[in-house]
Amino acid sequence: MSVEFRSSKEFREVIDKVFGLMDADPDMGPKLKAADVPQRFEFTDVDLVVNIRAAEDGEDGNLHWEWTDDVDWDPKVRMAMSSETANRYFQGKENVPVALARRRIKAGGDVKAALSLIPVTKPVYKQFTALVEAEYPHLKV
Repeated sequence: MSVEFRSSKEFREVIDKVFGLMDADPDMGPKLKAADVPQRFEFTDVDLVVNIRAAEDGEDGNLHWEWTDDVDWDPKVRMAMSSETANRYFQGKENVPVALARRRIKAGGDVKAALSLIPVTKPVYKQFTALVEAEYPHLKV
């Protein structure tokens, strides 16, 4: 059974919260900032693009993201996927290497760098699943 976001607006709201969870987490946030792997995500079915990088000196938090390609940095990694794949991933239900092999995720650039971040971001699965259960039960997979 597939689960769907109600709109691209809802998808963006949810993913903003996911990035916020990772940014604010006392373990994940600093590790992601230190890794400094700028990434570009394209969500093909909701026609959205987000670019994310480590926060720079003078910026709040550990991560900085913008919902546009009009950014002043180049991504090290580019990934394209559906909103459903992203939802499954953040709930810990999508294995990235398998999704890459099956082309549910299309990637370019330094994919090895992106894969190295998976262990760092694993704690977000439980946090995101709790968020879905509390605020977006229609997205539970």
